[in-house]
Amino acid sequence: MSAGEIAFGIILMIFAVGIIVVVLLQEGHEQNVGVITGGADTFLSKNRARSVDAFLARWTKMIAIGFFVLVILMNAYMFFFLK
Repeated sequence: MSAGEIAFGIILMIFAVGIIVVVLLQEGHEQNVGVITGGADTFLSKNRARSVDAFLARWTKMIAIGFFVLVILMNAYMFFFLK
């Protein structure tokens, strides 16, 4: 195993763990749950939740794109340079 393969593997694992963490931090899209449980949602709490969800959704997309690009680059490297 070369140093390049090890480096690609470590970076790939970091991206995979990053995707898992960011997806688990996102909340489900259950509407009107506060009414059933008796919780009062204020205007500020709703907007803050939306901004956090938007932030996490943006990071999920960026990490996922990076993950797929890295996988494609890793396969191309192994196919063309390690024969």
